[in-house]
Amino acid sequence: MQKRALVVGLGIAGMSAAIGLRQAGWQPVIVERAPERRIGGYFVGLMPEGRRAAADLGIAGHLPARNPPDGGKTWSLTRRGSLEPGLGFLHLPGDPLAVIRGDLEAALWQGTLGDGTSEPVDVRFATKPVEIDDTGADVRVLLEDTGTGTWYRESFDLVVGADGLRSSVRRTVFGPHENHMTTWDTMICAFELQEQVPSFARADSLISARAGRAAWVFSFADRPPTAMLTYRTGDIEGQFTGSRVERLRTVFSEMDDPVVRHALDSVERAPDLLFDSVHQVKMPRWSRGKVVLVGDAAWCLNLFSGMGATSGLLGGAELGRALRENPDDLGAALASWESRLRPFITKHQRIARLKQQMFVPSSRPAEALRSVVLRLACTARERRLARTRAAEGSAS
Repeated sequence: MQKRALVVGLGIAGMSAAIGLRQAGWQPVIVERAPERRIGGYFVGLMPEGRRAAADLGIAGHLPARNPPDGGKTWSLTRRGSLEPGLGFLHLPGDPLAVIRGDLEAALWQGTLGDGTSEPVDVRFATKPVEIDDTGADVRVLLEDTGTGTWYRESFDLVVGADGLRSSVRRTVFGPHENHMTTWDTMICAFELQEQVPSFARADSLISARAGRAAWVFSFADRPPTAMLTYRTGDIEGQFTGSRVERLRTVFSEMDDPVVRHALDSVERAPDLLFDSVHQVKMPRWSRGKVVLVGDAAWCLNLFSGMGATSGLLGGAELGRALRENPDDLGAALASWESRLRPFITKHQRIARLKQQMFVPSSRPAEALRSVVLRLACTARERRLARTRAAEGSAS
């Protein structure tokens, strides 16, 4: 009899896991508490590991390439109001693929529909787990159809929690969020812009970073940019009271530059807004019995890492691989899966602390050091490009 798995969450990690499970011969069922699939979203730079995972999952052909030529130009706004050449996310080693979150989810959605040789994944919207009971023989789950209020039970051979940073599966099976979520004393607001910042080219990326707060604009070749506002605060709970827009205006009131002004004027019209506190999830184990967590539910690298989407794809692809290699031993499959992923996740969780200083420096000295580091990096990059162009010219 074909093994069944319940995947909780229709995001990047959830759909990746479902496709990986199906590749391993399992029958996945996805439940999603939202009434419909999300579209749009903020900038995502897909790193080489993520692109390989997308290919393994069979969705690479559905992904658009939105990179500006040569990564586009990045400008950094100084305190004096002048512009300096900067380094954007797309200039990182590995040639990240520029997409929006919705591009990835649309590609994965196509993957869940099947390609004629595999059955479409059973997806149930407006549905959430209420109870999860791992009996040892199977996992009995009480599900609620929130549209009708109907409750019903089903049994599965595996439950995959892919329901994000504040995972209900993690809370139910592994304990309170406070046991696993680290607090970074930072807020983030990411959203789509309807148009580029005035006076800048469409493919320009922009950075305005000061001690404790920063505004970033990420460009694409074929669509308006997305923006990210981020700031440090010692009062995380207080950030969720009152108007988000007014709070952002207050926080950024002393940064009167074109990037910040345009972002603040645009945030009210943003169709898909992420406003949240920044955390990482750290757990000694990502599985317990027949329940496993993937993506943000398990490790949440956070937006500063730039590896969230990549790790979500990789987690699902590697889960499928481990199950194929251990078809008759779920415990061995989950242990193998985690041992492969754990070093990668740990590395990027640590690097994210350094990247946070590049996104939003913690102090004036950190801001000054950041500027020096970026100037040196920009100079080194220009020299590398010059050498490459010279080599290509001599070869021709």
